[in-house]
Amino acid sequence: MSLFSHRARARLKPNASLPVSNWQGSASHTLGSKYRRAAMPPWLINTASLIIMGLLVLLSLSIGVADFSWSGILQSIISHSANSDSSLLLVSRIPRTVAIILTGIAMAVAGMIIQVVLKNRFVEPSMVGATQSAALGLLVVSLLFPASALIVKMSVATIAAVFGMMLFMLLIHRIPPTDFLMVPLIGIVFGGIIEAVTTFIAYQTESLQMLSVWQFGDFSGVLAGRYELLWLTGALCVLAYIIADKLTIVGLGDNIALNLGISKRQVTWIGVGMVAMMSAVVVVTVGMIPFIGLVVPNIVSRLMGDKLRRSLPAVALLGASAVLLCDIIGRSIRYPFEVPVATIFGVVGTVLFLWLLLRAPAEQ
Repeated sequence: MSLFSHRARARLKPNASLPVSNWQGSASHTLGSKYRRAAMPPWLINTASLIIMGLLVLLSLSIGVADFSWSGILQSIISHSANSDSSLLLVSRIPRTVAIILTGIAMAVAGMIIQVVLKNRFVEPSMVGATQSAALGLLVVSLLFPASALIVKMSVATIAAVFGMMLFMLLIHRIPPTDFLMVPLIGIVFGGIIEAVTTFIAYQTESLQMLSVWQFGDFSGVLAGRYELLWLTGALCVLAYIIADKLTIVGLGDNIALNLGISKRQVTWIGVGMVAMMSAVVVVTVGMIPFIGLVVPNIVSRLMGDKLRRSLPAVALLGASAVLLCDIIGRSIRYPFEVPVATIFGVVGTVLFLWLLLRAPAEQ
């Protein structure tokens, strides 16, 4: 049953006086308050995002240190024979671009999910200890079992991310819903502690160089055969779209979830597990990229409202476009050298995060 059907509205009316935690990031409101509506038609936003992403994909495929020309690709297609341009496109440029798109989609959707589960618009995977815990688990398994398979490392990183998120949720359990700014601040401190422990272990074991690969998201080493694990995040994003209505109900509060027959504990665990797995796969493959899951969902929410099923496609498209743009900037500002995507998005994300904190509350 859709959350926004007439039957759901009818069942919500008898409990209109009960307070509910507000996961939009503002003060708590009642069930009788209006939902934030779309400022622009969803089809217009999605179409514009798709066109922008298409242009960025073409630009990403064209930029690089190695010599590349589209005329060479055309000649290869006409002559049905491979040349240096077609080989470069298939081995390096296309895998890198696909990895960037999947990473942007995964981190943006993961940020949206964790914001709904925690009922707070100012959190994302790197602010709840997910990515830091995944890096710690990955470092430990790499030191103890260096010859282990990639799936084993990803599994350990996922379990570590789940435990890190559970510990964070225990820390914020006693915080009043109105102190919504305390949650990201505690998350930043919590993530900093885990990162400090990870750095200390790496320093003691002379593994700082290996750790730096996971701490700074970079796509310069992505080639065919080294990014396919990211397709798993695409499947998780599809699952998130399927259960979007249940996630929305859980985000509205415990009382609503109980009245509509939704198991809050089960849906919360599913959401936490999805966020942990997405974070672990991204860290294992390309490293940490902060602020994507914070900035993108908030921008989309202001443009499209708070209906999760409607906004998830826009979140995915905007997340992919944002990472593509930052990667293009990183490859261009110091050509032929590259600046990691995490550095570029860290600067941009910090500015946008401060703007989100200081802006006036949106009209309800």
